[in-house]
Amino acid sequence: MRYFIVDDDLASRKMLKEIITEGDIGLVIGEANSGISSLSPITTMQPDVVLIDFLMPELDGIETIEQLRKKGYQGQFIMISQIINKEMVGEAYEKGVEFFIHKPINRIEVLTILRKTAEQIRLQDSLLAIKESLANIVPIKTVYKKQSVKEIVHSILSDMGILGEVGIDDIVAMIEFLFDQKDSMIQLPPLKELYEAVATKSGISFTHLQKESKAIEQRLRRTILNAMNNIASLGAIDYTNADFEYYAPRYFDFQEIRSQMIHMQEGRKNFAKMKVNIKKFLQVLYMEVQEKYNEIQTKR
Repeated sequence: MRYFIVDDDLASRKMLKEIITEGDIGLVIGEANSGISSLSPITTMQPDVVLIDFLMPELDGIETIEQLRKKGYQGQFIMISQIINKEMVGEAYEKGVEFFIHKPINRIEVLTILRKTAEQIRLQDSLLAIKESLANIVPIKTVYKKQSVKEIVHSILSDMGILGEVGIDDIVAMIEFLFDQKDSMIQLPPLKELYEAVATKSGISFTHLQKESKAIEQRLRRTILNAMNNIASLGAIDYTNADFEYYAPRYFDFQEIRSQMIHMQEGRKNFAKMKVNIKKFLQVLYMEVQEKYNEIQTKR
């Protein structure tokens, strides 16, 4: 990862350069003591990340970012500041700042933020490669597959009684995304990567990727929790119910379902607090959809 540091404080520049070098997280390819003097070298060298001070004479951090964007710089910005307020943070986010490093500079904070930024850049590059790869798929086959996958997902979620829940579109998008990657995939990628991949594919900008990923996780958790309550309700009424016998042990942590059943049978008004295992739910759903999809293709 290639870094450029813009700060009118020489001590801060030296400290940041030392942390980057000793932490073995990249290479500092340049530095500047003002926003004005940074414009030409940054647009020429195109570093991956620019660490930029907020308070500088003549041209402050926000103004420098605006100038660099106008000149075609496409990399990431990390703001360095001793003063943080809501107005400044909001303006910085609007200009594309991903993270803040607070002054006085803390080595652990810098390393954590820079590693997180590097991870995001790698993910962004990976998602771009995936998107370009998907663009080469024959349109008719892609639409045909997605229609089939969506129908199977809807059928399964309908059995659980959650077809109208807020997270259904997210679940469908994730399963379709997994099918687009590799039909023989066995293990799901980390949930964070899956959320961000689906959010990116839906058109969310990279700046708002983290916020949308968290929203996706919340919608999934709420939807799966409702499914657990529905399945527990079936079991509480009839332990031999076919849907209960099939879905309870496969898609969920059965002990959680069992505890909720007891809760319901005892006539308590409020639902018990259940732990939601999102990864297990998506893993089992993906494997089942894959199996049913292959069955359909074989029959055709």
